Amino acid sequence: MTISCVPFPSRLRASLVALLALCGCSNEPETPGGPAGVRRLSEEQYRTVIGDVFGDDIKFGGRFEPEIRANGLLAVGQSKVTISPTAAEQLEKVALTIAGQAVDDGHRKSLGCAPAVANAADDKCAATVLRRYGTLLYRRPLSDGELAQKVALAGEVTKNSGDFYVGLKYALASLLISPRFLFRQEEVVEAKDGAYQLDAYSKASRISFFLWNAAPDPELLDAAQDGDLDTARGRKRQVDRLIASPRFEHGLRAFITDFLAFDEFDTLAKDPLIYRKFSPRVTADAREQTMRTIIDQVLTRQGDYRDIFTTRRTEMTRNLGMVYRIPLAEEGWQPYEFPEGDPRAGILSHVSFLALHSHPGRSSPTLRGKAVRELLLCQSVPPPPPNVNFDVFQDTTNPNYKTARQRLKAHETEKACASCHKVTDPIGFAFEQFDALGEFRTTENGALIDTSGVLDDHPFTDGKSIGEVMRNHPAVPTCLVQSLYKYGTGRVVGRGEKPWMTWLEKEFVESGYRVPEIMRRIAVSDGFYAATVRKDKAPAKDNLMARAEK
Repeated sequence: MTISCVPFPSRLRASLVALLALCGCSNEPETPGGPAGVRRLSEEQYRTVIGDVFGDDIKFGGRFEPEIRANGLLAVGQSKVTISPTAAEQLEKVALTIAGQAVDDGHRKSLGCAPAVANAADDKCAATVLRRYGTLLYRRPLSDGELAQKVALAGEVTKNSGDFYVGLKYALASLLISPRFLFRQEEVVEAKDGAYQLDAYSKASRISFFLWNAAPDPELLDAAQDGDLDTARGRKRQVDRLIASPRFEHGLRAFITDFLAFDEFDTLAKDPLIYRKFSPRVTADAREQTMRTIIDQVLTRQGDYRDIFTTRRTEMTRNLGMVYRIPLAEEGWQPYEFPEGDPRAGILSHVSFLALHSHPGRSSPTLRGKAVRELLLCQSVPPPPPNVNFDVFQDTTNPNYKTARQRLKAHETEKACASCHKVTDPIGFAFEQFDALGEFRTTENGALIDTSGVLDDHPFTDGKSIGEVMRNHPAVPTCLVQSLYKYGTGRVVGRGEKPWMTWLEKEFVESGYRVPEIMRRIAVSDGFYAATVRKDKAPAKDNLMARAEK
């Protein structure tokens, strides 16, 4: 008897996948996972947590140490940094400022209790307040010993100051300067089959920071306490709740900001004598335009992620309109669609990409090509060798080399540079009809600009057509999935995780390249919480956390 294989209808397959996920069944391959992490909170995460715990009206003081980018993401860099003594002093001042506001007259009703008398210690009331806030800040319940220590501190300061709220202020501040708050330490437990995985509260934090870029809310912490996050059904219920929340957009924006290196906007500069339309307002609007375009495509419309490279839909402000040469009469954000024959389409034609990846005084095919390779294709481009002579390329007045293409071709006579420029410049030439601010042009120094090129054997003619090439490039969805996983775990993909990552990439394709769906798939899966430890010893505290506690 011959059995023929009939393609399974996509709608039925999607329903079956959902049913399997609901019952805890899955075609997900096993994976060893990787080491549990210890990550310092980012400034944005810190501010978000404080707003969630104490209220949006809390004001901050002090400065935060800069973050570092590692393996392409700030989220990975968070696992490689500690807190310097100078930063610790700043954070202590910030903590006292926040705690002082938390116990002032305007916020005391939110504490949950009031002391019997305001000028004496009240251990019961202090314990109520510190247990509640400690759980939210530590992202797990305080141990009996931790709670007793904080209550004792509140009592001692109250005794010396004669004010219950002063004592409570210093006890709350001690929570805020604790490494248990400032660092996301993941704990590992042994499962029944002998494998290791994150414990329930670490799972809650990983879910919440991944989807909301915020600490777990009380409902998610309750789910961890009840054991719901240790089951596929329980995780799915919480993950679906978080994705359905308006806060999911905040989490998605945080990932996009990291993925596209939008933190570099903080130091973006242009020569004001050359680019008179450049201003901090244009910079801010350019960043927000691309963000809105992506959010509209992947979240609001639940569309194909790859279409961000070809969509003509966007939003515009009057400040941006001057750069795009689009007259807008009204203030504020307005929907706009580039006409069919317009040279712009997709986010690579936005001012954000073009201005961010250029020099202050001129465009740069190399920087733009490097950004495409590294940010969107997850490919490494080595830094230039030392003592390279850039005089030929930097001389924009040379009558023999009027365009960037001509100057870079002459620059390639430097043999040490040729190999790298071959993988970046052909991509960057596609965008040369846009200057360093992103304004359209057809000539440079009176010479026509040639925007043709080839990206990995796929030819293009200009910045618009390279968007089509990018949309269909197989590395584009692979790069996004890998970046999401690195963002969520704070580390690179381990060698043993590659089969699992291949499965994730396939899931992304079969979902129609929908970003919320692949984020849901990652957050629900067992592999997202799998962990490895040394076989010769029990899970040990990470060295970074040990240093932080000193």
